[in-house]
Amino acid sequence: MTAAQDDAPDPAAPDVATADTPWVPDLLGDGFQARTLPLPAGAEATLVRHVPSVAPQGSPAQVAVLAVHGFADYFFHPHVARAFADAGVAFYAVDLRGHGRSWDAHVAAGGDPNLVPDIAVYAQDLDAAAEVVRAAGHTSLVVLGHSTGGLIAPLWASAREGRAEALVLNSPWFEHNARRPLRWSAVALAETVAPLAPRAVLSHLGDDYARALHLDHGGPWEFDPAWKPHAPFPVRAAWFRSVRRAQRRLARGLDLDIPVLVLASDRSTTSEHLTSDTVLDVEHIRRIAPRLGWDVDFVSIRGGAHDLSLSAGSASEEYLGVVTDWLRFVV
Repeated sequence: MTAAQDDAPDPAAPDVATADTPWVPDLLGDGFQARTLPLPAGAEATLVRHVPSVAPQGSPAQVAVLAVHGFADYFFHPHVARAFADAGVAFYAVDLRGHGRSWDAHVAAGGDPNLVPDIAVYAQDLDAAAEVVRAAGHTSLVVLGHSTGGLIAPLWASAREGRAEALVLNSPWFEHNARRPLRWSAVALAETVAPLAPRAVLSHLGDDYARALHLDHGGPWEFDPAWKPHAPFPVRAAWFRSVRRAQRRLARGLDLDIPVLVLASDRSTTSEHLTSDTVLDVEHIRRIAPRLGWDVDFVSIRGGAHDLSLSAGSASEEYLGVVTDWLRFVV
């Protein structure tokens, strides 16, 4: 997809042939390995795998999950990997170019952390990750997308028919969380500014949600605050324009022919970060979800946070239980 097209990702884009890069120990420690995925034009993504889940008793698990994080985020969720392992599912996660483990190469090449001018390029990241997962011998691939990853994944699946057997979307970013007049004005501003100044800062991502999650601020989770920022993070014009175009494409309907599970919190608020969605409007998610395809299930998780796997109390366990039970039924 070029910056002028209202579509994503481009189904005519070439496949990515993944070089034979080695698996190395991952920062999450025992049981986790990471592998660099070289991409076109010198870009890189990083694939993480939970080794005990990949081939229990020496044979590849039939079903593999590939997790795709959200904006200004990365994979730091070992409890999620272990929950899928307990269900007999192989677990992988990808840090997209410019995020987390893939940050340094992107910045060294002149890119902005966590940002690209056009999110359609992430189709290359998912192509490369899916190729490695398939090569491991799993018979079914399920892509699990969170937030922005939940926007990227269904568009990729629509353009890459047959690459995935199912999708799971955790609080997917289907719509900009603002009142309609503000959404319209934000789109108009991005469309005007992006061609002239693609790196112009239109706004900043708030830091309250990430801070509320982190141990240092009383939250239950430990992660790198540089990779999941605790400071307001810039939202640049070209990136935001590409997101809004992708959202409009998805909202028109995708006609996916694979099972899709969409999950979201039961409510949105502005301050209850661990027990509600303080990033997105869950009613947007509920309304748009049926447009994805012919076999879409929607589940509300009571007391769920924006990232349902990081919810307080039993909500995280409920989310993981719903997903693993659903996978037993559909793949």
